[in-house]
Amino acid sequence: MKLTEAWSKRGEWKKDYTIPTYDRQSVKDKTRKAPVWIHFGAGNIFRAFMASAMDTLLEQGRTDRGIIVCEGFDPELVRRAYEPYDSLSLLVTLKADGTVGKKVVGSVMEAVTETDRMLALFREPSVQMVSFTITEKGYAGPLMRRIAEFCLERYENGAWPLALVSMDNCARNGEILSSAVKKHARDLVAEGRAEEGFLKYLSDPEKITFPWTAIDKITPRPDASVKKLLEQDGFEDTEQIITERHTYTAPFVNAEETEYLVIEDAFPNGRPQLEAAGIWFADRATVDRFEKMKVGTCLNPLHTALAVFGCLLGYQTIHEEMSDTDLKKLVWELGEKEGMPVVIDPGIIRPEDFLKDVLTKRFPNPFMPDTPQRIATDTSQKIPVRYGQTLRAYASSPDLSLDDLTMIPLVFAGWLRYLLGADDKGNHMDLSPDPRMEELTGLLGGIRLGQRPVDGKGIDAILGDQSIFSIDLFSCGMAAKVKGMFAEMLEGPGAVRRTLQKYCN
Repeated sequence: MKLTEAWSKRGEWKKDYTIPTYDRQSVKDKTRKAPVWIHFGAGNIFRAFMASAMDTLLEQGRTDRGIIVCEGFDPELVRRAYEPYDSLSLLVTLKADGTVGKKVVGSVMEAVTETDRMLALFREPSVQMVSFTITEKGYAGPLMRRIAEFCLERYENGAWPLALVSMDNCARNGEILSSAVKKHARDLVAEGRAEEGFLKYLSDPEKITFPWTAIDKITPRPDASVKKLLEQDGFEDTEQIITERHTYTAPFVNAEETEYLVIEDAFPNGRPQLEAAGIWFADRATVDRFEKMKVGTCLNPLHTALAVFGCLLGYQTIHEEMSDTDLKKLVWELGEKEGMPVVIDPGIIRPEDFLKDVLTKRFPNPFMPDTPQRIATDTSQKIPVRYGQTLRAYASSPDLSLDDLTMIPLVFAGWLRYLLGADDKGNHMDLSPDPRMEELTGLLGGIRLGQRPVDGKGIDAILGDQSIFSIDLFSCGMAAKVKGMFAEMLEGPGAVRRTLQKYCN
C-alpha cells in the first residue's frame, strides 16, 4: 500500500484504511485555478487537523477546492514529506479505547516553497483565508516581513479582502499576528515601498481581519511503534524523517482523537464550511475564554510541567508519567488547585470537565506516544503564555495570593534544573531546541550538582526576566521560593525526586 496509489489501487488496501472517494485531480485543477485556503506551516498539526478537516468537507461535497500549504522555514520538509507522495499523508488516530483509525488525507493540493509562487497566490481574489501553524516564535521571525510583503502584493493588485488566521497555541494569537504584520507594513511605508493606503487596508475589517483562534490537539512526532504497526499492515510509506532544521516528520502523522478548534467568525471574503468538520465558530470573547482555559490552566501548563520533570526523571512518554504518583499529584494540583480558581468558563465546555478529560483520558492514553522531550521544545517562549495569565490573575485578585502557589514555582525551579543538561541521576541529558538556549545555559554555566551556587547572578538574571515569566518574580516574592526549590534540586543525584516528593505529598 503506497500513498500515491491510494486512488488507483484502493481495492488492494485493507478495509480499515479510509480512502477518500472525491475526484482529486478535479479538485487540484479547481484549487490551482481559484484557491480559497492558503496555509503556512507544513508540520504535523496541520496535516492531522486542518488538512483532515478540509478532507472531510471534500468528501461531504461541501467544497470543491483543497488547501495550498506554504513552507518557508524548512523547505526540506516539503522535499521529503510532501513531494514524493503528491502531498498525500496518512492520519493515524490513536484512540483512548485502544482502537486505531487510519485515513488517507488528500486535501493538500500543492506544497510551495518558492516566494514567487506565494506572491502569485496572494494576488488571487478567490483566496478567503491564510492560516498559520508556525509556533510561538514564528511571529517574531522573518516570515512576518514576507507576509506583510505578500499582503502588499494583494493590496496593489485589487485590494481584495482576506482573513489572516493564526491557529497556533498562543494567547490572543490573532492580535499577535496583526501586530507583527502591521509592524512590518509600517516599515514598508517608511522605506517608500508602500503608500499610506496600505496601512488603512490592513486596518479595515471589511478588507483584512485577524481572527482569534484556540486550538487543542496533541500531535506527537511520528512514532516507531506506529511505524511498525503500519508496516505490519503492508503500508510502505513509513520513512521517519528528521530534517537539518530538526523537524520530525514522516509520510504519516499520529495524533490523539480529541480535538478542538474555536475560531472567531470574521471572514470578509467568506470561508469554507468547517463547522461541518467539527470546528467551532464563535465570537472573540468565547474564543478568548476557551483559549485562556486551555492554554493557561487546563492543559498546556500541565504539559510543560510533565515535560520538564519527565526529561529529568528519564521518562520517554507522557502516558508513562501519569503512572508516577508524584507527577500525577503535581499536575492535578497545578490544574485543580492553582489554576481553576482563576479560570473563566468559556460557555461551550465546562473547565472542570475539560481538565478531568485531560488528566484521566488524554494524558494517560497509552496509545499516544507523545514525549516530554518534544513538549520541552521552546519552553522559554511557552512559560509566559502558559503561566503568565494565572500569575497576573493571582497578583491582581484581592482574594488570592501568589504566596499560596507551590506547584507553579516548583515547575519554574524544575526548568532551571533542566537547563543544566543533567538528569536526576547526574547523567548528561540532551536539551530540546529553544531560541534562548545558549543564553540561558550560559547564565547557569557555573552551577554543578552537589554544589550550592556560589554566584547567583545568572539565576537572578533569568528569574528577573519578565519576558519569560510575565511578572516581576522578585517584587512578588516568588523568586526566593523558586531559588530555594532549585537549590534543593542541586543537592545531588535523586534530589529532583526528593524535592518533588516534599512538595507533592
